[in-house]
Amino acid sequence: MKNTGNRTKELTSQVAGATIGFGMQTLRSGVSRFGRDHPMQKRHNRGAAAATMGTAALLLATFFNSAVLAPPARAAGPVVVSLTFDDSHVDQVAAAAYMNSKGLHGTFYIPSGFLNSDPAYMNTAQALALQTAGNEIAGHTITHPDLTLADSGEQQRQLCNDRNTLTSLGFRITSFAYPFAASSPGLEAIVAACGYNSARGLGDIASQDPASAGLPLAETIPPADPYLTQAPDQVDNTWTLQNLKDLTLKAEPGGGWMQYSFHHIGVAGESLSVPTADFNALIDFLAAEQAAGRVEVKTVDQVIAGPVKPPAANGPTPPAPITSGNLIRNPGFETAGSVAGGPPDCWVPGSYGTNTYTSSTVTAAHTGHAATQVVMTAYTNGDAKVLPPLDTGQCTPTVTPGRSYTMSAWYTSTAQTQFELYYRIGQGAWHYWTSSPFVLPSATYAQTSWTSPPVPPGATAMSMALTLSSPGTLVTDDYSLTAQGP
Repeated sequence: MKNTGNRTKELTSQVAGATIGFGMQTLRSGVSRFGRDHPMQKRHNRGAAAATMGTAALLLATFFNSAVLAPPARAAGPVVVSLTFDDSHVDQVAAAAYMNSKGLHGTFYIPSGFLNSDPAYMNTAQALALQTAGNEIAGHTITHPDLTLADSGEQQRQLCNDRNTLTSLGFRITSFAYPFAASSPGLEAIVAACGYNSARGLGDIASQDPASAGLPLAETIPPADPYLTQAPDQVDNTWTLQNLKDLTLKAEPGGGWMQYSFHHIGVAGESLSVPTADFNALIDFLAAEQAAGRVEVKTVDQVIAGPVKPPAANGPTPPAPITSGNLIRNPGFETAGSVAGGPPDCWVPGSYGTNTYTSSTVTAAHTGHAATQVVMTAYTNGDAKVLPPLDTGQCTPTVTPGRSYTMSAWYTSTAQTQFELYYRIGQGAWHYWTSSPFVLPSATYAQTSWTSPPVPPGATAMSMALTLSSPGTLVTDDYSLTAQGP
């Protein structure tokens, strides 16, 4: 069995790919359980076919009034720099203290479901203290999903409910960032309708990545599209201090807006971390550039300069959960998802650790016409799977604390496999739970079953799937999840 003790994981989802395959990821080790924008997914997917609200005309009118009618960009002046931080990691608090001590302030994109969920993330008091110190708190959804793979109801809950929750806690919320930089025109309209003034993408500004050569050196002020503002790739542990400085130095001659995107500061072994010394040196550099009149450091809200809009209506209530029999929605993958060529309805690819894999829908089914396939081509640690999304209730089964659940699936595999389980606290905080014993490879369809331990206190939903944790091919079909006992 896997060690299920003090293990932390990152579960990431992938935006839709080709018609026959809907996920490809290369994962890195040493990551925290949730919230990391995947290194292979730094650039937004503007063409993704995401569902929108039923009142599409109203939403698009809201969007175009803000975006299309925006005034033209101003002439070049000092580069405006925004220091942004994603996912409410607690190590960002110390980084903010140093930044603030130099008179600089940042924007912190916080998934509301992460607050108070784990010692690795900020609590409400810490986030409020950041705001009191002059920093901006901004929205980043509830559970940090790939929104392009969700239906319109889940999108509205993730966007509107997130902003409303943060507002109710005392935060001034005007800015948003897309998890995984996954966006679409329909999502932009929903972001606008939920009351945000802007939304950040990634990967549209030149950086140290050779693939970004030829991209603009800075975003314009105001941005041409405030609901998909341009930023460089997210910062990771491959960036040097000079790489960090160069974003600003190369933009200075032409002016404009430069958004830095950080996740971790000073966390050893974390792929999306920069050394504390490099971060502090960057802050010293920016403070000196600002004193010299070449740079202005502002929060995203200060750059966009829009009013705080009233809360929008919450998203629709999730569909009533299945309460008897098989609790899994679309257990045989026969219903296609909302994205052409994407994963089946109510399933998404996910993984953690250091590995490379692809996922797709195949016709080699146990029953019906569809099954899911995961092919792992390189492996150091972690695993990959296709599982019910870690959502607010659209797809994941509702569970009762203290009850055990029996799960089964049919599979073929060239490598050993096992069930991996996650649970949700309330409507937003998802946690790794446990894993079953491994089962042996099988060249033909075989069924495997396992009964979980009692559901942890406070849990409201769960997700589970068979995983691949070594090079090979895993095909799964016909999942089942049933409650045990009264």
